[in-house]
Amino acid sequence: MENTIKNHTLNSIFNLLKYVFVVVPIVAGADKFTNLLTNWEQYVNPSIADLLPFSAALFMKIVGVIEIVAGIIVFKKPELGGFIVSAWLTLIALSLLAGFNYVDVAVRDLVMAIAA
Repeated sequence: MENTIKNHTLNSIFNLLKYVFVVVPIVAGADKFTNLLTNWEQYVNPSIADLLPFSAALFMKIVGVIEIVAGIIVFKKPELGGFIVSAWLTLIALSLLAGFNYVDVAVRDLVMAIAA
C-alpha cells in the first residue's frame, strides 16, 4: 500500500513537471513572435547580437521556434525533452550571466534547468 502511494505521488509530480515543461517553452516560444509578455530582444546579450548576421528580432523568432519544438519533444518523449530543455535553459542563463544582465532571470533559468 505504501509503495502504491509513493508511486502515485511520484507519477503526479512527474506529470506536473512534464506539463509545465511542455507549456512554458511553447508559450515563451510563441511569445517571441508577439512580444506580449515582454520585449524579448532586450535579453539578447549585446556581444552575441553584434555577431549575428541578422537582427535580434529575427534571432528571437528562431529561438521561439526552438523553444516550441523543445516543448513538443517534452510532450512526446519527456525523458529526452527534459535534457534538451535543461541544456537550453542553462545556455540562456550562461548567456545572461556572461553580460551580467538580468542575473535574476539567469538564476531562475538555472533553477528551472535543474527541475527539467
